[in-house]
Amino acid sequence: MTLDDLDRAVLHALHIDGRAQFNHVAKVLGTSQQTVARRYRKLRESGALRVVGMIDARKAGQVEWFLRLSCAPDTAVPVARALAGRPDTTWVQLTSGGTEISCVIRADNAPEALLLQQLPRTPKVLSVSAHCLLRSFVGGPVGWHGRAGALTADQVTQLTPSFDTDAAQEPEVDERLVALLREDGRASFTDLAAATGWSEPTVRRRVNQLRANGLLYFDVDMDPAVLGFHAQAILWMSARPKHLVTAAQALARQPEVALAAITTGPADLLAKVVCRDIDALYAYLTERVATIEGIERMETAPVIHTLKRAALTGAT
Repeated sequence: MTLDDLDRAVLHALHIDGRAQFNHVAKVLGTSQQTVARRYRKLRESGALRVVGMIDARKAGQVEWFLRLSCAPDTAVPVARALAGRPDTTWVQLTSGGTEISCVIRADNAPEALLLQQLPRTPKVLSVSAHCLLRSFVGGPVGWHGRAGALTADQVTQLTPSFDTDAAQEPEVDERLVALLREDGRASFTDLAAATGWSEPTVRRRVNQLRANGLLYFDVDMDPAVLGFHAQAILWMSARPKHLVTAAQALARQPEVALAAITTGPADLLAKVVCRDIDALYAYLTERVATIEGIERMETAPVIHTLKRAALTGAT
């Protein structure tokens, strides 16, 4: 599927505000509401794009762990599918020639030992390690910058949502509402009210409260290949302590980086990068990462297949 400039502008608008009204997006883009709605439906129905409502794990009192599982080649796919079917996982991917699985799992402050006991058990899982995401600099509520860039600074300002200060009071997370928004972040307040049994004003107030408090955010879940990015890799890096934060910040500013985080473990800096092709990945590693001060060691794990992306439902 090929995106034109208007498709990319609509995508960027949803990157800024996943629930932006189409009439407002159309006004900012200088086109019609029908055109924006039609472009969105085309992207949505093709499977190229999906707006999903997500809860900020840290603000909800949860901890995110990045798991690495090394498997025998004939075991990796079924184990990865089992992980993708769990409601607490995101970004389940096969890496390193299909013998390693990487995924993010959310837990309610679970100790590492308990976390690992909950994973699929098979003798062909050769090793498992869990790395706590201590601080994310891009990823999650801070979306991947590489999918944006089509709009001007003024258009970004016009599309950036704001909420009444009163809405920031009484944060209330309801699993029914969150589950519906996780399935479709653009579900209308009318549909959400019908599904929850609440009144439409109540649903609107609760959604706005969650957004104003930063508990709820909307992510654009899409395949990077739609934007022409066909080479992905996970980078495990070690940085000198005094350069750890500045190295993470430098990574987060690079448009190739979809996730940059400081983690526990021997590799204390993690990044997921998205490039046009293998040549672009080579150039990124040798010309961009190599210039970041303080990074002493790096391991590159190419992603060969993604079974689950940002949405907590569904696996491919």
